[in-house]
Amino acid sequence: QVQLVESGGGLVQAGGSLTLSCAASERTFSNYAAGWFRRAPGKEREFVAGITRNGFNTNYADSVNGRFTISRDNAKNTVYLQMNSLKPEDTAVYYCASASSRYSVGHRENDYNYWGQGTQVTVSS
Repeated sequence: QVQLVESGGGLVQAGGSLTLSCAASERTFSNYAAGWFRRAPGKEREFVAGITRNGFNTNYADSVNGRFTISRDNAKNTVYLQMNSLKPEDTAVYYCASASSRYSVGHRENDYNYWGQGTQVTVSS
């Protein structure tokens, strides 16, 4: 079973940047697509970004497209989420997840079978 640990969250002012990391306990993590989701207060968890196993294809939610960048280093079993131009509405708990597919990026929670515990990102206005 893959264990995922997120890090890099914190408090940042609007317009600032943060980079989240997600480290996996198993090398098999690099064999599957991966994604980031977030849950804002009072809202359901939503898809943010995803990346295929080889990193060649990425996909983003409209709300973060152009501001966030997902990447991965398979040698380190780690996926990253670079977040720029942060807005107060980006405040949420951010989760990384390992997909059940290798070559496609799903937007639904059911497309992912392993989850981290989340890291809090707070953007002040």
